[in-house]
Amino acid sequence: MPRYAIIVDRLSDWKGPAEGFNLISADAFLTNKTKHKRRPARVINLCRHYDYLSAGYYCSLLAEARGQIPMPTVADVLSLQRKNLYAFALAELNTILNRIIKRLADAPESSFSLTVFFGKPDDSRFKRLAAECFDTFRYPILQLDIKPGKRWEISAIRPLGLHQVPGDLATMFYDAMRTYTRTRKELSGGRPPAQYNLAILYDPDEALPPSDAAAFEKFRRVGQGLRMDVELITKKDYRRLPEFDALFIRTNTSIDHYTYQFAKKAEQEGLVVIDDPTSILRCTNKVYLHELLQRHGLPTPKSRVVNRLDFGPETAAELEAELGYPIILKIPDGSFSRGMHKAETRQQVLDGGADLLKSSRLILAQEFVYTPFDWRVGVLRGEPLYVCQYLMSRNHWQIVNHGKDGSFRQGGWKTFAVEDAPAEVVEVARKAAHLIGDGLYGVDLKQTDKGLMIIEVNDNPSLETQVEDKVLKDELYERILKEFIRRIDGAA
Repeated sequence: MPRYAIIVDRLSDWKGPAEGFNLISADAFLTNKTKHKRRPARVINLCRHYDYLSAGYYCSLLAEARGQIPMPTVADVLSLQRKNLYAFALAELNTILNRIIKRLADAPESSFSLTVFFGKPDDSRFKRLAAECFDTFRYPILQLDIKPGKRWEISAIRPLGLHQVPGDLATMFYDAMRTYTRTRKELSGGRPPAQYNLAILYDPDEALPPSDAAAFEKFRRVGQGLRMDVELITKKDYRRLPEFDALFIRTNTSIDHYTYQFAKKAEQEGLVVIDDPTSILRCTNKVYLHELLQRHGLPTPKSRVVNRLDFGPETAAELEAELGYPIILKIPDGSFSRGMHKAETRQQVLDGGADLLKSSRLILAQEFVYTPFDWRVGVLRGEPLYVCQYLMSRNHWQIVNHGKDGSFRQGGWKTFAVEDAPAEVVEVARKAAHLIGDGLYGVDLKQTDKGLMIIEVNDNPSLETQVEDKVLKDELYERILKEFIRRIDGAA
């Protein structure tokens, strides 16, 4: 079943190719007389009119009531009813418009209109303006009326019905729609077209990425067998998110980073997303994790939250008495062994704490627990996926040894089948992951004479070839992709 329902007032309004699209008349949609038992997750409303209480208005309203994601939403419909309702957006759009026209060698001299199909303009010179307008007002078809004056300005933004698309722009509209919905023509005699589209967000310049190029290639290849298109995207592709069914974040995350904005945007657009925003929020802050794990009685090293306002010689003395030396000082959102100080003396506590507290109101002080390796248990939707031992970097107390020049050295690793790993390690990791959510997590633990200790829960665990996939091989990628498919189908 196509994931998009395309609503038209009259089926005769649709002049384009029919294959790959689920066309529904407005009457059939409003009376819920569709032939599919399961509703598509998304609705593109191409009704002739969107006026309040019109068929177009009700199609978007009922789609939302049925748990679907319409374009336009009811909020969008109402926002373009009167100019004073969308005037808030005109200043920024007009600024973009004037910047474009200023650079044109063949600038227009009189009023003109710009038609926008799913963020694509009928005049390629105004791509940026069209994209910004579509990002603000999510309509399939928009017309911008533009006039000159002291400055060029948008005098009106009006949604158009499908029947109002001029004949010479019809091909452009259907191509833009096929691109946006990622709907492909039926293939004759070849491989069946993909049913699902997964975007993997990565950073090609990242020094310590959570997945390597070979892992991405495995996701692509395994995805083909599951009829899932897997496409790598970067931070430049933010506006393309609605084109996909799901988003898999494979670059290091933090709250004040574009990865969190991608996760929020994907969630708002109805995509299945791992890491989801809540998991990023919970996992990237070690102070939160400390409080959460402590409240639920899960084992952690002795720790204390340090407040910038209270920090000084007295606090350093208290930490010395409570934790002993060495003391590990951690910034809440550090990753890959970054943002940590190992203090051997009271002065080092004061210096390291002062340094970390420059960028965070709170930091975490923790007793030093050395082990030759850390356990990492990968957990997906509450089920253990893989188990690794990450060895400490040679002659160093961390897995990654960061040099002052930006270089780094990593320790080795061993990978185990879940059933061959210590049962207690797997079970404690599963309990910790359950407190965060139902996504993909990497739970780090130390095995000591005093018992297991949870070090942290990662929302963006490593998935690299010959490391995490050494035991499961392609099955690791297949299980992750099948979880995306299960969630996409569940949302449909």
